[in-house]
This record gives sequence, structure tokens and C-alpha cells, in this order.
Amino acid sequence: MRRKIIIDDKIPYIKGALEPVADVAYLPGAKISRVDVKDADAIITRTRTECNRLLLHTTRVQFIATATIGFDHIDDDYCQKHGISWTNAPGCNSGSVKQYITSAILNLALKYRMSLSDLTLGVVGIGNVGSKVAQVGEALGMTVLKNDPPRKRNEQLNDFKELDEIIRRSDIITLHVPLNKEGQDKTFHLVEENFINQMKPTAILINSSRGPVVDCEILKRELGHRVIRGAVLDVWENEPDIDLELLAMLEYATPHIAGYSADGKANGTAMSIQAVSRFFDLGFDDWTVQNIPQPSTPEIIIPENLKTIEEKLCFAVNKSYDISFDTGLLRQSPQTFEKQRGDYRVRREFQAYEIVNPGEIKEIAEKLGFKTRS
Repeated sequence: MRRKIIIDDKIPYIKGALEPVADVAYLPGAKISRVDVKDADAIITRTRTECNRLLLHTTRVQFIATATIGFDHIDDDYCQKHGISWTNAPGCNSGSVKQYITSAILNLALKYRMSLSDLTLGVVGIGNVGSKVAQVGEALGMTVLKNDPPRKRNEQLNDFKELDEIIRRSDIITLHVPLNKEGQDKTFHLVEENFINQMKPTAILINSSRGPVVDCEILKRELGHRVIRGAVLDVWENEPDIDLELLAMLEYATPHIAGYSADGKANGTAMSIQAVSRFFDLGFDDWTVQNIPQPSTPEIIIPENLKTIEEKLCFAVNKSYDISFDTGLLRQSPQTFEKQRGDYRVRREFQAYEIVNPGEIKEIAEKLGFKTRS
């Protein structure tokens, strides 16, 4: 029996993969409707498709795979009650978000002439992504404070700090939490007035997790009052209709693309195909993406006029990914938020680059994931 599978047409590297064993239709994720999936066996999607009763009622969908870490677009209660299985792609883009945060930290350090060794990085949420971001801070010589209440409870981890301590002590706070709208570990509007007012006046907030984790109205007001130095947002409330006043206030601002490296996309696609294959026994359980495009300039040569470690590292990191480039595009055309996200250019992660004659940054660069050659 050939299965019918509906696939978001913006998922890369997937076209042609399942056609030998299934009837496949590619559709815009935000426009997939009940009519489209009525006789489908599976959906492979991203966060733009709301997988709820409105979409799934009276259909024959048995399985949903989302090629993303986030899964709050999937109504788990409805799926459980109606025998629909689903899976996400945990950790698929952790390397990409790590790259994004590294660029943000280093560009901020240069902008404000901060020495990395003098900075404290607070990482809230130590899952697949947060763990790698914490390692970045350690590689850069920063003091790293970690917070993850569920993990601390369940794993009895003594090196995790309370959130209040992280808020008070950190120079940069970066959020890597799921969106929980209620319960003991609620993260909806985790960052609100009290949170921001406890931060150092010189501190900077980064959110690349889920938009509603930050109360954007409160953040805009507090930035206007200069309560903290600044903020970096990749995710927003009410995407794609973002707050233009807030956009103008931010240090860096991007259209929900922190996890959008070619490597991360390939991981998410592969995990989704493998999951669908296992569920329907299609024989693609070990499928992977082949021939991810290489960078146009995979070798990085550090200019001799750069003197400090921060300058050299920032140059190398920006050759792989420069957060200011995406910020410029969004500020120039915020109304094309969705198009910028959907048509995002291919970028490779650190491991696709080699730093030639790295000198004093060799050890740090290798810890970040770069290849080096003396």
C-alpha cells in the first residue's frame, strides 16, 4: 500500500526522498488545510502548520513529523485522543543556534568593548541547545551560570543555579526553554517586569527560544526607560507581525532563523523522514541528506591588524555567520519577515570552515568546532 504524505514545501533536501514509496504533495506550511490532508496518512511539517482539531478532524492522518525542535503547534491532547502519533526533531538545529549565539556574544563584546573573561553568561534552559551554548561560554572564557528547574529536580544537579541568581549576576542572559503556558515550569512571559528590573543595568537579554517566553510589550517599555543595556531577539510574539517600535530598539533582530543552518535543516529533515519510515515501515530508517552545499570560502585567514582575542574570534565567527547581516535585512524590510524566513539562504556551521594559522585563538576555535591549520 502506497501511503499519501503531505509535506511543507519549505523543508529543504526532502523533495524526491519519499516518492519511491509514497504519493507526496508539497504545500505551503501555513496554508495546509483539512481538505489537503483529508486522505493523507502522514504530514511532515514545520511550526507554521497548526496541527489541531481544525486541521485533523475527520482525516485519516496517523502520523505527524515536525522537522523542528519546537512542537507547540501540535495539539498533543487532540492527537492522543484520536490515535495520532507525532514526533519532533530534538537537537536538530542545536549547532546552528550555538553559532547564532556565538556571533551575538562576540559582536556585542566588540560593540561595547567588553573582555570575554570579565563577562558572566547566564544560560536558562540546558537541553540540547542550551548545553551547547553553555559550552560556548566556557570556551570563550566566560563565567557560565546554568538554570534548568526540571533537570535540577529530576537529575539532582548541584551546579545549576536558581533563576534569581542568574538574573542578578549575568552580563548576558540567553534563553533556551520550551514554551510552557502553565504548570510548575511555566515559561510563557517568563521575562516580564520583575525579571528585567532585577537584571544589571548593563546586561543584555537574548531570546532565540520561543517568542512568548518574553513579554515584548514589557521589554519595549523597559528598553525605552533604559532599565537594561539591550536585547537580541530572533523569536517574537505575534510573528510574523512583529512590533516595529521594539525592532528599532534592539541590538540585533532576526526573523526566527537562529536554527536555520544547512546542517540543522538537514538534521531535521533526516530525523523526520526516518521517523515516518519507522512508523510505516518504509525502509528509509537510515536516510540522511547527502551533499550539503559547501561554503563559497571555507578557508578563513585572520587579518594581521586584528590584535585582541575578541577581534580575531569575531572575525572568524562572522565569516561563517554574522548576525548583523540578518539584522540589516529585517530592519530594511520587516514586512517581509515570513519571506525572509521561508527563503533563508544556506549557511554552514563552524565545522565546515578551516581557520588558517589561527595563532592564539587555535584552542578556542577548535572548542567552538572550527577546523584549524597552522
